[in-house]
Amino acid sequence: MSVEEAASYFRVGINKLRRIISEDANADFILWNGNRAQIKRRKFEEYIDRCNEI
Repeated sequence: MSVEEAASYFRVGINKLRRIISEDANADFILWNGNRAQIKRRKFEEYIDRCNEI
């Protein structure tokens, strides 16, 4: 899903999600389509479950 779709789905701000992506561009929940980041929903859900706060 796109960053905008993921922000809406997970109720996280777009800027916050972009900051998470920029901090770890090689995270397993990011799929790069050229220079555009796409979010893998299940992997991002696992990432959120591991985090104490976003």
